[in-house]
Amino acid sequence: MGIDLSLIWAVIIIFGIMMYVVMDGFDLGIGILFPFVRDAGSRDLMMNTVAPVWDGNETWLVLGGAGLFAAFPLAYSVVLSALYLPIILMLIGLVFRGVAFEFRFKASKTRRHIWDKAFIGGSLLATFTQGVALGAFIHGFPVQGREFAGGPFDWLTPFSLFCGLGLIVAYALLGCTWLIMKTEGELQKRMHDIGIPLVWVVLAVIGIVSIWTPLTHPAIAERWFSLPNLFWFMPVPILVLLCAFALMRSIQRYAHYSPFILTLVLVFLGYSGLGISLWPNIIPPSVSIWDAAAPPQSQGFTLVGALFIIPLILVYTAWSYYVFRGKVRPGEAYH
Repeated sequence: MGIDLSLIWAVIIIFGIMMYVVMDGFDLGIGILFPFVRDAGSRDLMMNTVAPVWDGNETWLVLGGAGLFAAFPLAYSVVLSALYLPIILMLIGLVFRGVAFEFRFKASKTRRHIWDKAFIGGSLLATFTQGVALGAFIHGFPVQGREFAGGPFDWLTPFSLFCGLGLIVAYALLGCTWLIMKTEGELQKRMHDIGIPLVWVVLAVIGIVSIWTPLTHPAIAERWFSLPNLFWFMPVPILVLLCAFALMRSIQRYAHYSPFILTLVLVFLGYSGLGISLWPNIIPPSVSIWDAAAPPQSQGFTLVGALFIIPLILVYTAWSYYVFRGKVRPGEAYH
């Protein structure tokens, strides 16, 4: 029995995207939360919690895209052709917030508000378009032969727009619990105050998506609700509810670290639910990872490089978070 290179590459890409969602999610969430914090000193503090690590977080996005190109070229061409506009808008948003990160600290006080707005707008645009792309991906893409057979605005649906708004709330919760973990005093108290409402909204989003998706996709409904699958997959929604309850309790107790950890678990559970719904299709609704795979020689050649570089990324990521561990206090700055 040979090695299933397509399966290995699918796991690598799934892992890379999950790492991006987790690590850049709280980073983008801080920009989304900026309008809820008016004090300039608190905004400086929020930026300083992620300033040493934010650009490294986006390494995982590059890894996911490069892995898709190397291992599943058909999926790369179809998905990018279908999502050119939201992906371009996402990159514009990431550019604006990246520039705002650096320029905000160097701008005069009279001009700093410009970069605050760029940071907020870039974070919202990048997050919203990522959610729209996710919603369009769940909805699926028409494929004829080896080409995308849809139009340039097929991604623009009520479901995808709702997913964009839902991801904004999810990233805001990640940013909120990150700040609870990394700050103290008035800013931390402010995050505790808005944390529980955010959990309720995230739960509502998860519930609506969980109902909307099977109602519009019979194949997904059959996968979740047919026997014996129902018994195998039932732990996922149960764990979501238990995790959300534990998260709200930890916020109410003014815990420091457990809210962020529980939010990560909640995100992972949502991600696993998405995987259950779509697996093994890499171009929903019908093109599997094996149908879209590159030749084994290409997958094997690029896998050697991936298995060399991924441990390096993990090591320098872990080291950077270790070096900048602990609370960030007013007056302490990376820049």
